[in-house]
Amino acid sequence: MQHETNVQGPSVWCLLTGCLLGLIGPGWAGSGLVQAELVRFAITARTPFAEGKSFGDAGPYELLSGTAYFALDPNLAANRAVVDLALAPRNARGLVECQADLMILAPQDPSRGNGALLYDVNNRGNKLVLGMFNGAGGNAATSAGDGFLMNHGFTIVWSGWDAELFPGDQRLRLAAPVAVGAEGPITGRVRCEFQPSVASPPRMTVTFWAQHGSYRPLSGGRAKPELTVRPNSRAPRTRLPEAAFQLHVTEVPGSLLLLVEVETRTAWEPGSLYELTYDAEGPLVHGCGFTTVRDLVSALKSGRGDGNPFHSGDASRPAFARAIGFGVSQTGRFLREFVYSGFNADEAGQMVFDGLLPHVAGGGLGSFNHRFAQPTRHGGQHDHDDYPVDRFPFAYGETFDPLTGRTDGILNAAIKAGTVPRVMHTQSAGEYWTRSGSLVHTDPLGHRDLPIPDSVRIYAFGGTQHGPAGFPPMKAGVYLANPGDFRPFLRALLLRLDRWIATGEAPPPSIYPRVERGDLVSLESYRQAFPLTSRTSPLPQALRSPPAADYGPRWQSERIIEVQPPRLLGRYTSLIPKPSLEDGNDLGCLSPPEVAVPVGTYTGWNLRTAEQGAAGELVSLTGSFIPFAKTTAQATAAGDRRATLEARYPSLADYVAKLEAECQRLVDEGYLRAEDAPKIVTTQTDRVRPLFSAD
Repeated sequence: MQHETNVQGPSVWCLLTGCLLGLIGPGWAGSGLVQAELVRFAITARTPFAEGKSFGDAGPYELLSGTAYFALDPNLAANRAVVDLALAPRNARGLVECQADLMILAPQDPSRGNGALLYDVNNRGNKLVLGMFNGAGGNAATSAGDGFLMNHGFTIVWSGWDAELFPGDQRLRLAAPVAVGAEGPITGRVRCEFQPSVASPPRMTVTFWAQHGSYRPLSGGRAKPELTVRPNSRAPRTRLPEAAFQLHVTEVPGSLLLLVEVETRTAWEPGSLYELTYDAEGPLVHGCGFTTVRDLVSALKSGRGDGNPFHSGDASRPAFARAIGFGVSQTGRFLREFVYSGFNADEAGQMVFDGLLPHVAGGGLGSFNHRFAQPTRHGGQHDHDDYPVDRFPFAYGETFDPLTGRTDGILNAAIKAGTVPRVMHTQSAGEYWTRSGSLVHTDPLGHRDLPIPDSVRIYAFGGTQHGPAGFPPMKAGVYLANPGDFRPFLRALLLRLDRWIATGEAPPPSIYPRVERGDLVSLESYRQAFPLTSRTSPLPQALRSPPAADYGPRWQSERIIEVQPPRLLGRYTSLIPKPSLEDGNDLGCLSPPEVAVPVGTYTGWNLRTAEQGAAGELVSLTGSFIPFAKTTAQATAAGDRRATLEARYPSLADYVAKLEAECQRLVDEGYLRAEDAPKIVTTQTDRVRPLFSAD
């Protein structure tokens, strides 16, 4: 193994001893702060949004851009959950500084808003809320889509919370401090899993995701870097010879982390799991991502902070009546861990988020707040199996973990502090297969359903994947990707969540599959019930069952990993929605109209092909669409037991009538907005029309 540094950058000691200090700017350090919090807003740009278009009662919107500056007292009880905060460099007042990129989309006249702040926890620097609710594309926050959020008067806020991101492409970033030991840099063993998709790339970035940095490899560490490979997460690791690979390390301007790449002497094995483990130095105090979100939302709600764009001049009148946190996938997990770690109480003990909408987070938490944290890491069936992501507790209410002997719940800290938010937990069928979704509402071994706290609703979107596929869907593995669309549900549920907070009016009941009803089942039961047989159509052989992992004696108390890779203590039991014998679609779920009135089977799983490597493993985050046979003769020839199109719908008009009836039922029950139903009918009718034409 050779080690190569390509670009000369700032000295390691400069980075470790606090080059970050001074970013907040002059004047604040002597301001006589009693509490450390958000100390200054610097709004550097205000631009009209959507070319000055007026939205409903809220009127025109503007986009505010700038930076938020923070200072934290490591001795304050509210900050003690931040790992290594006490080891971060401090300013003259003994406070730890950090800063975050900031963007706000608000009515030009804030008094015309609906009183609700909607905080979108950006996903890997990317803003998703406008796409999810407005149908807008891109990351620039310049497209209004259909204007849904603006028409309802929400003020939307984004800020950087992830310090591992490289600058560029309008990614929102956090400048976090670096922890430093009394005698110099802090070191530790870091593990990076990555997966090539082709055999020939000259180098592989070890972060798995592009535009993410890695910790600095330590020259002359206690142990040399190791590279291992295995075909899947259940197989033993094979160590590659030291001479078989070369490490490339590149400084990236504007980042405390580096680009770390691996080059091998032989071809990569597509789909296989490679792991680079090495001694590193300079852990970011990444738990500051939680405190910056906490302090930003708290300051915006109250109107506090120098330069606050919503400062009212009346301390008794808050700028916002309520705040809702929205996160997708990684950032849904962020919100769950935010509450679990006690950050929904600000430094004064006040409620931060009144409501949360963690979407497609499954049962996960994240690698957000431990020494040498890697927030981009996730948990999956094929890859990233034993990272500290899908870990106990999974459920919002308190449960007992028989594998570790612990009792805990996501809401425990908020209950103790009196800051329990209203929660709408939403997930696709894909989360049951690849993100431990059932553990949100079952005991850790899948024996029984759990009681759901009164402050929580759970909605499982049947027949959908992690994110809807485009149309017409393309091959994503063995099968077409799944175009089932849950976004109309999100629009209705957000408004019901806001109303729940503002008026106390309860939202519609939770809908999710359950053990006691028999519609939440094991993989074996799923395979037996599925109407396509493995003789004619490949079926899954495995699903995500997260490990109870031993990361060493300091993990639980200090969040320091000393065992890399971790030791396996056992596995939790994941279950999946039972398929209908008639059409293979999920039972017990809140299914989109196109899934409830189907022209095919919509699943939360898809299978990797031989060309993708790791054939038969689940395609990460991707479902399937398997069209029905049109005629009985076609079904018989294919060994397809599902009812055919001609048996289900005598005509296109019959299909449309059934689709309209299903939309109306969902509107009546509160899961769908009446305004969205006609668009769904039109879109789906156009999509299926060719199926009813003469051959």
